[in-house]
Amino acid sequence: MFLLGMEELTDHIMNLSHPKFELTIVVPVYNEEDNLARVKEEFNSYFSASPYRSKVLFVNDGSSDYSQMMIEKICKGFDRFQYIELSKNMGLSAALKAGIDHANTEFVGYIDSDLQTTPFDFDLLMKYRHDYALVTGYRKDRKDSFVKNMSSTIANNFRRFMTKDKAIDTGCPLKIMQTKYAKKIPFFTGMHRFIPALIMLQNGEIKQVPVRHFPRIAGEAKYHLFNRLIGPFKDCFAYRWMKKRYINYEISNQG
Repeated sequence: MFLLGMEELTDHIMNLSHPKFELTIVVPVYNEEDNLARVKEEFNSYFSASPYRSKVLFVNDGSSDYSQMMIEKICKGFDRFQYIELSKNMGLSAALKAGIDHANTEFVGYIDSDLQTTPFDFDLLMKYRHDYALVTGYRKDRKDSFVKNMSSTIANNFRRFMTKDKAIDTGCPLKIMQTKYAKKIPFFTGMHRFIPALIMLQNGEIKQVPVRHFPRIAGEAKYHLFNRLIGPFKDCFAYRWMKKRYINYEISNQG
């Protein structure tokens, strides 16, 4: 028989008391070794306080630092934390697709590993999970630089004009989807910016909820002016092309 440390014992008790999960929270990771210890601490606090049964699925998007080693240490022996590792860096949309593909719960969520949003705000979104295909946060008081805020505002306005999705802040990294809708999203590079519009293609309804936003305190942002502004402009035209050709069918009978 061996003795567990206090932190490991707390994790073990939480695992035993939550035998079933209804929400898988996908956490894409790309070179976030400086943030991962805080991610574990924040989620353990959330798991203890939340009335909803949830787990984390890390998706290591080909990190070249010590992220994978830290992820494996976090996940070892505790089913609250799981992971998959991509063979190379594929980008945020691919990491999200991989996470959704491997989700086995009724609902699937998403949060960034930089923790500029907090997992505690998932509880605000979960209230509406049964009534909407997508419940998405929007950052009411963003703590980003002027350039980042301005480029996001321009990109959001142009995207709304092109897609008619009415999403206030499609880039907000805090979302919950009914998994049956999430698994039918047509994925492509840049898809993460169009999740509300892609849910609408399935005739799914959307709920938007204000959430908190915090400054990044560790690591470096992976997205700069080009992929926040120029890339989304180009992707809007790709979405418009796809929308005209999207196939959405319903089965009325089966024998």
